[in-house]
This record gives sequence, C-alpha cells and structure tokens, in this order.
Amino acid sequence: MQNAFIRTVMAIALGAIPGALGRYLITELTKAMIGKDFSYYGTFFINVTGCFIIALFYTLSEQKFKNVSPEIRLAIATGFCGAYTTFSTYGLETFNLLDKGNTTIALIYWLGSMIVGMIAVQLGVTLGSLNSKSNSSKI
Repeated sequence: MQNAFIRTVMAIALGAIPGALGRYLITELTKAMIGKDFSYYGTFFINVTGCFIIALFYTLSEQKFKNVSPEIRLAIATGFCGAYTTFSTYGLETFNLLDKGNTTIALIYWLGSMIVGMIAVQLGVTLGSLNSKSNSSKI
C-alpha cells in the first residue's frame, strides 16, 4: 500500500508543477499585455481552459483511452488541473450532477459555491482587516 500511496502523491505533485507554473505564467503574461487592472482576464482564461482540459481528458479517458493508468489520471486531473484551477473541478462536478439527472443538487452546488464562496471571501477580508488600523506592525 505504501508504494501505491507514494506513486499517487508523486503523480499529483508532478502534474501540479506544470499546472501551477502555467497559471502563474498566463497571469503574468496577461498583466504584461493588458495591464494589472485587467488581470481577471487571465483568471477567466485559466478557468475556461481548465474546464475544457479536465472535461476533454475525462471524456477521452472514459470513452476512448480506458487503459489510462490511475497515476496518469491523477497527474492530469488532480495535479495539473487542480493546480491550474479548481474551477475546472467545480465545472466538471456540476456537469456530472446534471448528467446524472441531479438537477436540483447541481443548481444548489453551482449557486451555493458562488454565493457561499463570496461570503467566505468577505468574511476573510473582514477578519483579516480586524485591528489593522490600530495594529500596523508588519509580519
């Protein structure tokens, strides 16, 4: 079991390296080309291409290349796409719920992730800002 665990961890890590670097480089390229105020274009591009990559890989590995090893699946889906964007997983999971006829759950998951995510962002900003006016020491 330990060897399988090590293979799994290594597969995810090796996939994550190009995913994280790709995300960083695309973001920096977007800032350089369009300007820092429009960096969300890079994020948008990453989210859309991440959804495409995970869906394409999922479909190919389920329908055409069924003998793809678990390590390759983990390297691409969890490692690369996970480091590139978690939005791709969100998109695929929503699709799978819809595909299985779980429309209500898909809608709750889809909207809930956005709404609760934004609430969590606001909570993080609020908590992070506490005492920032009175305590200006740097970490």
